[in-house]
Amino acid sequence: MDHDAIVTTYMAAWNEPDDTRRQALLAQCWSDDGVYVDPNVALAGRDALAGHIAKVQTSRLGARLEFMSGIDVHHDVLRFLWRLVRADGSCGDISIDFGEIGADGRLVKIVGFFGAAPAPR
Repeated sequence: MDHDAIVTTYMAAWNEPDDTRRQALLAQCWSDDGVYVDPNVALAGRDALAGHIAKVQTSRLGARLEFMSGIDVHHDVLRFLWRLVRADGSCGDISIDFGEIGADGRLVKIVGFFGAAPAPR
């Protein structure tokens, strides 16, 4: 899978409400022991990520993530912007994820930041 396909599959997993299909998507794009970190959680492993996605979906019924940028890649690291679109069509903050692709071609790490970058001090 190329980098764009990996990230597109990863985003599809975040938007997949069915646990079995979500696990199948993550198996394609997420390393067995991949690490996910955002301001609210730090976890490791595909099952932990699948459970976290399910928890987020439960707290935001009908919401989905959508790309707000292309996927920028160099040296097996990547970044992309996304936003939350609520069930009523209103949008949340634009957020940025940074990731790393492992030797097996799947994501081994995602670090997410929510909202705009802070103003300079």
